[in-house]
Amino acid sequence: MADEQAPLQAVIDACRPLKFAPLPDVRTTSVQSAREHPATEHWYRTDLMVAEGAVGPLFNRLTAQHGPDHKLPGATHFMRALLREPIFLVSAGIYLTGRATLLDERHLWFPWLSTSAFGAPTITSTRMAVLPDDPAAGHPDAVVVPDEDALNAIAARHLVGAFSPIIDALHEHTRVGLRTLWGWVLDTQHFYMLNPARFLGRDAEDAWQRAGALGEALIEAGAVTRARPRLFPFYEEHPRGTWAVRGTCCFDYKGDPEHGFCTTCPLKCDDDRRAELQEWIRNPALAP
Repeated sequence: MADEQAPLQAVIDACRPLKFAPLPDVRTTSVQSAREHPATEHWYRTDLMVAEGAVGPLFNRLTAQHGPDHKLPGATHFMRALLREPIFLVSAGIYLTGRATLLDERHLWFPWLSTSAFGAPTITSTRMAVLPDDPAAGHPDAVVVPDEDALNAIAARHLVGAFSPIIDALHEHTRVGLRTLWGWVLDTQHFYMLNPARFLGRDAEDAWQRAGALGEALIEAGAVTRARPRLFPFYEEHPRGTWAVRGTCCFDYKGDPEHGFCTTCPLKCDDDRRAELQEWIRNPALAP
């Protein structure tokens, strides 16, 4: 008998023990996992937000109210506000459960708040790609694929299809390069498999290889980037002694020069990065 539980519910449940699990809200008949958004002024569906030409004005309002006052970090902050949770859902979901959420621009919504900011994204579809031996293979929400490569490919196609309208509109409005914007997506997708692995004490290299396979599928599906992120061991034999370096700078330092380069920035010296990360191990209170 097919598993009666919606396959997406297993992803949500698998993320509960994590310290860091930025999941989107889910509003469907089979899964309800949603926060209240009392200050919501308007709900934007991805495809309609782009078709109505709202991306540019919303970017302007968000950055005018909250910064940063520079288009490069402003663009990555805008994408973080919209896409962080959907990326985590796909990436961590694949790593933790072997199931892939199939994002869709018609089922990805963003609440715009009276504070000139976005609330948590919301998905209204629970379609999932699963492998043939998955207990949920017979569930109505499940799309059965033959193997892990096929699961990566269908997840990547859906992610690129859902994100491309926003990224293209943001590129057109800000003139920030597509390789920079997609590079942020690719880096974030990698980190969101490594994060759970580190927290759960699992093998970081295995998680990184799994992230790399999804990353390859994203590039094949149309994501463009200059460089790949890389794994960065910094504390030998410590269970959390491996972190990573982004392939693409997020340019936060341009919006906040006093802060300097982020710990994961590709522009930061590895010696300084190693020293900073080792200090986090010695004193976790210093970690962001």
